[in-house]
Amino acid sequence: MFKQICFFRKRPDMTMDEFLDYYENQHSKLSKRMGRAPSIPNARRYVRRYLKPEKNPVTGEVIDPGYDCLMEIWWDSREDFENSQKIIASPDRIDMVKEDEKNLFASHANPVVSVIEEYDSPMGPNGEQTHLDLRYED
Repeated sequence: MFKQICFFRKRPDMTMDEFLDYYENQHSKLSKRMGRAPSIPNARRYVRRYLKPEKNPVTGEVIDPGYDCLMEIWWDSREDFENSQKIIASPDRIDMVKEDEKNLFASHANPVVSVIEEYDSPMGPNGEQTHLDLRYED
């Protein structure tokens, strides 16, 4: 499995509710609204995680993490990821993506990383490994 993570900062003039609403109801459905094939072909999972800073239990401070949203996408392979990136960056789509991002993000300069190694700690009640099952529903 291959995972991509992107870090996004909302436009400074947007509330968090406005940002979340636009991302979920407009931007995440951009290709569908435009009548195009999925911009994330072969993706297994596409998740947005909206961040709410909390008090640091050691210092008592609430520290701005610098981002408002972490976006994660999973693919079966790096090849699927690279093909998806080519489609998003293709000349017939890139201008549409950039224009829509102006309605949402503070900048187009958002960090994009891939997760090469990921480790899970056993969290079961008896120290056993936990797991998640993904199900597709209508």
